[in-house]
Amino acid sequence: MALSTQTKLGDLLDNDASKAILEKHMPGISTHPQIAMGRGFPLAVVANFSGGMITAEMLEKVDADLAALG
Repeated sequence: MALSTQTKLGDLLDNDASKAILEKHMPGISTHPQIAMGRGFPLAVVANFSGGMITAEMLEKVDADLAALG
């Protein structure tokens, strides 16, 4: 299964390669105090509730790097 910003955040964080990509573009996301609430939702959905902390530009970069994983 290909990973993308439509993948559940928890699945992205549980995979070392995708977690590194998230940390590259969103430093500290894996240790954010409220991250547990978003684990069951796709990253793109979590971005909608991030108060601007996760931007569309960040999502584009994450998607490109995740696509490169294969």
